[in-house]
Amino acid sequence: MQVDDALRRSHAVQERVRELPGWEAMRTVLVYLPFQNEVDTWDLIHELWGRGVQTLAPCCRPDCPGEMDLYRFRALEDLRPGSYTIPEPDPSRCTMVDPRECEGILIPGVGFDRRGFRLGFGGGYYDRLLALTGAEVRTIGLAYKFQILDDLPLEPHDQSVQVICTDTETIWAPT
Repeated sequence: MQVDDALRRSHAVQERVRELPGWEAMRTVLVYLPFQNEVDTWDLIHELWGRGVQTLAPCCRPDCPGEMDLYRFRALEDLRPGSYTIPEPDPSRCTMVDPRECEGILIPGVGFDRRGFRLGFGGGYYDRLLALTGAEVRTIGLAYKFQILDDLPLEPHDQSVQVICTDTETIWAPT
């Protein structure tokens, strides 16, 4: 995908997120910091900062594969290269926040199916995180249209998202 096309599609995904019921009212949101070809989230991050929303990002635990902590970050200067060279909040500059405080979680994926299940890069990071949150937390997968599949194989630990925003549609997972 060309850079201009990726930016255009990312913008369309972000517009769908903004249209979700309750988005404007959220006060604590976990975002992901885009890596490689993931849907860009920076416009949403800047919007959240502008609204005074507590904006969190994950930080992988170096000594605990598959687990991550959440930190509030307020500026680009709060970030550093982390695990897998993915940008992460710098724990020496940022405050750790309990995952149960999240009202919304933006989740990347290699692919999603129409039931809300995702295929990630492995390790089960988001599955472990989602298992800690309640049903009242809005879980939002961000993907390009071509990342949507009819059905993914599941493992017992897999957690689904409630809604997937793509560049062409909003998919509400069955409950």
